[in-house]
Amino acid sequence: MTSTVGFIGLGNMGGRMARCLVSAGYDVLGYDTRPQNVTACGVTAAASVAEVTRTCDVVLLSLPESKVVEAVILDEDGVLANAREGQVVVDLSTSAPASTVRLHEHLAEVGATLVDAGISGGAAAAEKGMLTLMVGGEPTTLEQVRPVLSVFSADIFHCGRVGAGHTAKLLNNFLNAIALSATAEVMVAGRKAGLDLQVLLDVLNTSSGVNFATQNRFPKIIHGDYLRGGLTNALMMKDVLAYVDLVAGLGLASPNSAAPLASFGLALQLGYADDISNTVVDAIGDVSGRVRIHDGAYDAGKDRS
Repeated sequence: MTSTVGFIGLGNMGGRMARCLVSAGYDVLGYDTRPQNVTACGVTAAASVAEVTRTCDVVLLSLPESKVVEAVILDEDGVLANAREGQVVVDLSTSAPASTVRLHEHLAEVGATLVDAGISGGAAAAEKGMLTLMVGGEPTTLEQVRPVLSVFSADIFHCGRVGAGHTAKLLNNFLNAIALSATAEVMVAGRKAGLDLQVLLDVLNTSSGVNFATQNRFPKIIHGDYLRGGLTNALMMKDVLAYVDLVAGLGLASPNSAAPLASFGLALQLGYADDISNTVVDAIGDVSGRVRIHDGAYDAGKDRS
């Protein structure tokens, strides 16, 4: 295989993963619709998706959603049109599993292989090369690309056949959405009740209410640090909707999806779509008397700082 790794999509997450590869000594040929993203992560710029695909035996994708992945792969001069025998395409996006399976079948017709690798850990873990990967595909293909994936990952789990990685990712993201939105509500309630939020977090983190948001998000947020750079409210809403589509296809009841849909839908309606999903706490605060859980005071308006 060629030593150059291709990377399509160099935004918030892709750019950080690409920088890890560059730091590890890999030659990375990258493409993004925003040229500044390519420059920022220090990779060699490609003129097109086609150039990346023609040049590299391993092509990584980090894109916003399945529709974008489908366009990149299926467009007239996209990945599929330029793919070849033995090539491996790794989709690191949060994609719909059914779409992932269809794209795998298309690429298989030309002898290429699609592996789905859902990621967890956010921008901070990507920056440190400490992501968790949930991979779907043949074990032999995973071993083929493991050296590349290990550069920006602390844990790699083989979840099963193609589509299984993206399925595990949606399940994980749904629990993440529930924990974040529910904890945001509790923090606003704690503030309005006059509790010391640091003490409240200490209680939660040594009690049965403990979760990722209480341990890793709100200890920062209560001091005004929203941990910028992570998943936006719009993308969180997209992931929850993708989960709902997934479980509907499985014939599964989803009584717990209403809460995160309502919370992140509220955030979108109030203008927080492109802000980090942690600001869902401000959206809930806005309709609860304009509460802010940091600085010890109620805010007269939205605080995006």
